[in-house]
Amino acid sequence: MRDFLAGSKGMPRFKKKGRHDSFRFPQGVKVEQKKIYLPKIGWVKFRKSREIEGTIKNVTVSRLAGKWYVSIQVEREQVVPNHPSRSVIGIDLGVALFATLSDGQVFMPVDSFKVCQKKLAKQQRNLARKVKGSENWKKQKSAIQKMHAKIANKRNDYLHKLSTNISKNHVVICLEDLKVKNLTRSAKGTRDKPGKNIAAKSGLNRSILDQGWYEFKRQLMYKQTWRGGHVVLVDPKYSSQKCSNCGFTSAENRRTQANFNCISCNYVLNADLNAAKNILAAGLAVLACGDIGQDAA
Repeated sequence: MRDFLAGSKGMPRFKKKGRHDSFRFPQGVKVEQKKIYLPKIGWVKFRKSREIEGTIKNVTVSRLAGKWYVSIQVEREQVVPNHPSRSVIGIDLGVALFATLSDGQVFMPVDSFKVCQKKLAKQQRNLARKVKGSENWKKQKSAIQKMHAKIANKRNDYLHKLSTNISKNHVVICLEDLKVKNLTRSAKGTRDKPGKNIAAKSGLNRSILDQGWYEFKRQLMYKQTWRGGHVVLVDPKYSSQKCSNCGFTSAENRRTQANFNCISCNYVLNADLNAAKNILAAGLAVLACGDIGQDAA
């Protein structure tokens, strides 16, 4: 309530059935083969997606899109290994190209929400026509929840595969520290000063949020910690306007979205690849200064 009155958060909502359904067992949990013992419930069968290593500290049971999941938190000692690779890479994130690496590799976006957008809108219109709380309304709501879960699973699957691939092959990853909340700020403005190109900005915001940049950064950081590597976060300011060849910075260097042409040295390169090279150079400068406490993991 204090945060709500200060304007930093929304109004607190009471916990109820159907909204973030979950409960936790702090003790008394046992696991045998493909069964788990939950206090006051008993033995329940579950699909063990991975072996449980360490001492079980607590268990959280949650429901998402009609399916129940169990998350087992364990405690164990982990020795930080030496990363097998000696490679250093810079990554530029975007919408047209999800990730461009400084060595020339390009990864296309999956656009999981965009692919299902029309179908999801149709399902939501069907929900709006039904009586709220009726059985048909509940069925339609469940169908929409499953579609949202499918969109999220498709995005997370892509991000996990990509972040694992990059983490295995590079000991240091230089990544631009994008402020997604600032980038996706609404362009509506106020009544006295209305914004411009609101529809276009809304579409851009939707595309940015569909990429999952923050989740990609989060996955890279903890996977690099597991493997003994580092993630260096770099200020993205002017990275798309600076020439990676001579260092000259100007907005005129990038007159189109895809091409970079330095007006000082006539250096021509793909714009995203040029930005990735600048991010790599900035990350190496951070490493040279030894200031990786706050900017790296």
